[in-house]
Amino acid sequence: MATLAQTPATIGPSTEIPTYHQVPETSLDLDWADLATLDLSQFDLPGGKTRLATQLFDAIQNIGFFYITNFGLSQEDVDQQFSIGQQIFKLPIEEKLKFRAELENGDYNGYKPTGLREISPGVFDKTEIFNIPKFIPALERPQPDIVSQNRPIIESFARHIHENIVRKLLILLAIIIELPEDYFLNVHRYEEKSDCHLRYMKYHRRSEEENERAAGIWSKGHTDFGSLTLLFRQPVAALQVRTPEGEWKWVKPYPESITVNLADSLQFLTNGFLESSIHRVVAPPPDQRDIDRLGVLYFVRPEDNLELRPVVSELLHRLG
Repeated sequence: MATLAQTPATIGPSTEIPTYHQVPETSLDLDWADLATLDLSQFDLPGGKTRLATQLFDAIQNIGFFYITNFGLSQEDVDQQFSIGQQIFKLPIEEKLKFRAELENGDYNGYKPTGLREISPGVFDKTEIFNIPKFIPALERPQPDIVSQNRPIIESFARHIHENIVRKLLILLAIIIELPEDYFLNVHRYEEKSDCHLRYMKYHRRSEEENERAAGIWSKGHTDFGSLTLLFRQPVAALQVRTPEGEWKWVKPYPESITVNLADSLQFLTNGFLESSIHRVVAPPPDQRDIDRLGVLYFVRPEDNLELRPVVSELLHRLG
């Protein structure tokens, strides 16, 4: 995981955000997935995009998961977001429910309480979610004070992800598919309405009895909607990805990395060439089982007006 240094983005001072301390990683040697790492500091170097596209092409032949490093955000920037998420979930439930997502109307932005999904008979999820949409006029909505007071930090963070990280990944994917470099960029513009969102997510710890009743599953195997999912490194091991052979492998939380997975929209657009991988969340290893699992994620979705049909690509034509 050795990488070259890159100057981090300047997010700005925080407002009433406590210092966040990441918990220790597991000491157990789990059956980790062998995933490639893309060093984004190479992107703007001569020949860098071509090298990264080749590396990414090789990586996704077997599994649609990979790591990225040197993405222009410091660990302090990332930890600020974990702290904001932590403060959101500490709010009284009555306050959080004021911002409840209207799931029944297909709106996933805002707060989702625990207990809405049945994992196994009689066992429900213990996951809280708070989604923040893109910071554009069409998607403005009331927010808790902790979000409103820290909007400059949150918005700068989200925009950096979209405009500096996602942009590079979409260019690399276009190169792989032999499309113009801006092809996917033109259907993932930040200022256009879409379901892209920043997510704070908290998996509450479970008792041994609860884990046994749920067979150790916290979130069943699934693929993601949208184009890409970015998971900022958090050290509680729980994410697993299914290999082409049908085996479940743990995804290691490498320091100063983001775990990226391809999602369903790209699979549709490329007629299955870019394949979204099935993944799940399970009970952490024994030495982390008494820790709540807090996550910061960014979900990339295409613009609302995009019709999902396969792109016209020489590569896809050759592959039939």
